[in-house]
Amino acid sequence: MLTQLREIVEKVASAPSLLDALDQLVVSTCQAMKTDCCSVYIADHKRRRYTLMATKGLKKPSRYTGLAFGEGLVGLVADRAEPINVADARHHPNFKRLPGTGEDAFRSFFGTPIIHQRQVLGVLVIQQREQREFNEGEESFMVTLAAQLAVLLAHAKAQGMWPDQHNGLHLQGSAASTGVAVARAWWDDNQPRLELVAPASCLDREAEQERLSIAIELASAEFRRLRKRFDSELQKETLAIFDLFSHLLNDPMLRKDLFGKVASGDLAEWAIRQVVETYSARFTNMKDEYLKERAQDIRELGQRLLYFLNNDAATEHQWDEPVVLLTRELTAAMLASVPRDKLAAVVSQEGAANSHAAILSRALGIPAIMGVDFVPEKIHACQVIVDGYRGDLLVNPNRHVLAEYTRLLREENELAKVVEVGLDKPAVTRDQQRINVFLNAGLSADTSIAVNRGVDGVGLYRTEVPFLLQRSFPSEEEQTHQYQSILATYPNKPVVMRTLDIGGDKPLPYLTIEEDNPFLGWRGIRFTLDHPEIFLIQVRAMLRASIGHDNMDILLPMISGIAELDESILLIERAYAEVAKVAEAQGHTLRRPRIGIMIEVPSILYQLPVLKGRVDFISVGSNDLTQYLLAVDRNNARVAGVYDALHPAVIHALKHIITASQQLQIPVSVCGELAGDPIGALLLVGMGYRSLSMNTRNVAKIKYILRHISLAEMEELAQYALSATFADEIRTQTTAFVDSHGLGGLIRAGK
Repeated sequence: MLTQLREIVEKVASAPSLLDALDQLVVSTCQAMKTDCCSVYIADHKRRRYTLMATKGLKKPSRYTGLAFGEGLVGLVADRAEPINVADARHHPNFKRLPGTGEDAFRSFFGTPIIHQRQVLGVLVIQQREQREFNEGEESFMVTLAAQLAVLLAHAKAQGMWPDQHNGLHLQGSAASTGVAVARAWWDDNQPRLELVAPASCLDREAEQERLSIAIELASAEFRRLRKRFDSELQKETLAIFDLFSHLLNDPMLRKDLFGKVASGDLAEWAIRQVVETYSARFTNMKDEYLKERAQDIRELGQRLLYFLNNDAATEHQWDEPVVLLTRELTAAMLASVPRDKLAAVVSQEGAANSHAAILSRALGIPAIMGVDFVPEKIHACQVIVDGYRGDLLVNPNRHVLAEYTRLLREENELAKVVEVGLDKPAVTRDQQRINVFLNAGLSADTSIAVNRGVDGVGLYRTEVPFLLQRSFPSEEEQTHQYQSILATYPNKPVVMRTLDIGGDKPLPYLTIEEDNPFLGWRGIRFTLDHPEIFLIQVRAMLRASIGHDNMDILLPMISGIAELDESILLIERAYAEVAKVAEAQGHTLRRPRIGIMIEVPSILYQLPVLKGRVDFISVGSNDLTQYLLAVDRNNARVAGVYDALHPAVIHALKHIITASQQLQIPVSVCGELAGDPIGALLLVGMGYRSLSMNTRNVAKIKYILRHISLAEMEELAQYALSATFADEIRTQTTAFVDSHGLGGLIRAGK
């Protein structure tokens, strides 16, 4: 049966259209099951009907033959969202005859729902003339087939091939950069694809190495050109995206691996694919969302090398009007290839919200949606609407929708100008409560991070990126120079440096770690305590870098118990004594850094009182705290709907932390994504948090919304959230609250 199932799914998947696929399905199922009839009913939500789309055994009098929602055995299967097996359908109380179909000839009925992500897409039915119940093996086969079919139908729905998709096409993806755009779509498919490169060898190895050398030089020149092009538009931290590509191209280990493959006889293209996929896999397996998506940057680098292996220079298209750029994988080079005034938005079939291309889109203020399942030929040159708040792509919208989004776009442009006006001013609520706004930094391999306007310092500096890009552990001297550059960039402002947060979920290229469950494994402080020599080198480098700046604090990640904290503090004290002694001999004074811990492992929630006297501050990592509280991998698409930072359990945990820290008089901040979300920021301040750390792109928006709402109102909103039972209640209430203050444009399109 498994072979038959696989054959049916393969036939259906290879069909040229939805109707052909369903016709193939019913015929193949009848043959496999040896039944007299098989039918597929598809949900048409506009007409509220289950339409008989394909059948073998029944007649189909018209294209709209079917049953209303809730009608007949088909409606019962869909309403109950479970299979129904009936020996004699005509005597079942829910039986409803479909005139003209000839179903009177059939007695037995088995129907199973076709469900994708909790939504019933249709019903798959088999029938026979004889009166009998289908056995367990037949039931199992049909349920399995329906589960496989659900994925194929969901894909068809995404392509606009659904019965109720008559007026335009509505596609969805991940919102990567907020904003609205209305323009013609333009499909860009001139990028080479790594996965299409086949194994191949070369005859002239020296000539092949020359080809590779030229491609590397051309790619390096392009990245320098792109950096220069954006030099006046972007902050240095964002420009460092292009510096990262240059850094990778010049990395001795990467070059050694590339040229080594060619030296062994591989064609340059095949050498690039092998090396890039190896490096990319290292990042793909990491837990940290940002670092995980560096895999895409490695692939972009490989694709540009492939491009320059066969092209002398990059070509530029001439644009007459603004376009929405459609692409398979969005890259920084693509964004730079279209003049800013001609790029309305970007939509990518692949990629995620934290890729470098997505970051660049946000920095440039270009709406972007990633992971959209579209057919290029159906959308190219069509008028489209991009809603970067919701992740919606509307193709050929009707005039009413078009008019509404045109209005929203105009309002959004007006609001954007208003928000930026007070960026340099402190964040003060309407009733004069000061809120500290810090920056989450360390997102690039480059150390030239600009002084971001309007921030009170760095609430989280990730130190692991340089470790991940090196071919061996960076020396104490190398780390010292790295950290000095960061500390010097923020004079007279605190910079919180998190110690190395790598391990099973973030393996180093030069330290292989294999675990069954890396999310609960050897990572963060667990790794560094097992390697005190690495921890001591890093802490000494931090301390040495802080001399003369006196603005560095140390943050310890993944603390799950007091024993780990005490051991870490002993090592820090040891490093401090060593560096202070040398500094004093050289006539310098070493400031003792404040020490804090990340609150991200739920166990530490019940040990907060013991932190008194041990730590100087705490920082809440809301992303991991949510993940561990809800036992859900936030990078797993299958359970992405369960991960919700507004889950009541998360809200109560956050309230518990701030209440305890206030009682213990321990300063506390939040450095997760929740702090940079307008709704999250309002709830956090309402609970009592006065320090929020976020990515650069959110600073202006958060400061603006805080200035327009009083602390008392935020406290009332937080109280409601703490009394709610469901996350949707909290989301609905907070959204309505923001709207009632005329600030809805900060969380959706328009004002």
